[in-house]
Amino acid sequence: MENSSIPADEVRFFSGSSNPKLAENIASRLGVPLDETHVSRFSNDNMYIQLGASVRYRRVYIVQSLSQPVNDNLMELLMMIDIARGAAASEVHAIIPYYSFGRSDKKDAPRISITARLVADLLQTAGATHVMSMMLHSPQVHGFFGIPTDPLSSRLVFKEYLDTCDLSGTIVVAPDMGQAKSAARFARTLGLPVAAGNKERISDTEVAIGGLVGNQVKGHKRALIYDDEIATGGSILELSRVLVHEGIEDIMVMCTHGVFSRGGLDKLVVVPQISEIVTTDTVYIAAEKMHPKLRVLSVAKVFADAIRHNFNHESISDLFVFGE
Repeated sequence: MENSSIPADEVRFFSGSSNPKLAENIASRLGVPLDETHVSRFSNDNMYIQLGASVRYRRVYIVQSLSQPVNDNLMELLMMIDIARGAAASEVHAIIPYYSFGRSDKKDAPRISITARLVADLLQTAGATHVMSMMLHSPQVHGFFGIPTDPLSSRLVFKEYLDTCDLSGTIVVAPDMGQAKSAARFARTLGLPVAAGNKERISDTEVAIGGLVGNQVKGHKRALIYDDEIATGGSILELSRVLVHEGIEDIMVMCTHGVFSRGGLDKLVVVPQISEIVTTDTVYIAAEKMHPKLRVLSVAKVFADAIRHNFNHESISDLFVFGE
């Protein structure tokens, strides 16, 4: 897809505090300026936000990942959407590269909130007319939105990078059955076999993997672990242990959302068999947290292409998470 610009006088492009670098890269690819957003706090800790350009009768795009501090970034996004709606924007597009609340997608305990649906309702109530995100945690999260929502895929970015790598003798492995279908699609585009871990989650930070489902790992020396998100790294550590036990000598870890909370990255890089960890910039990673084993690929082109096609009323199905 070409990097042609869209009419700058018809749109306003803003960034929240979570990932201004990604927002700037998307705006640059679209050929539009990234307008200022003024964020401060009152003495009682309430946020004060002002958009730095008129949005009247324009299409407004607001880029904000729901990364740490998650609740502050969510409130900031809701306020920016509400400001744009109240200032007579013709459309308000919430560009949410990382929708962290997607993990709360089912009622698997009494007296809990399905927060993925609640936040979807809040975005619509605030005034969003359209949502664009990447690699939602599960397919049902898409159905929680009552407004048009585009779940984009990072597979194109990953495949472009992997086309430069030697994948001979590699098997793609999903950490659990929930990610098996996505991993199978990805493996098919690479022409590789696929397997999945039989995972049981014990707590937010502890998992147990009792074995592997699918193609036998034996006979392969290299594994590509493919997941949507890595937070504490517990699932990847446990799966790596199982893979090494099965004879895997080299492991590449690949995930869309590199959250790396509670020392997650530090735990992974010390595993000798893990040679590379590849993620994207949906979650901002500060320079001081980078590591030689970590490679961050940008998804700015995917979002820019999707926004451009949306602006021109063109199909973007080839960018969807469920596309082949």
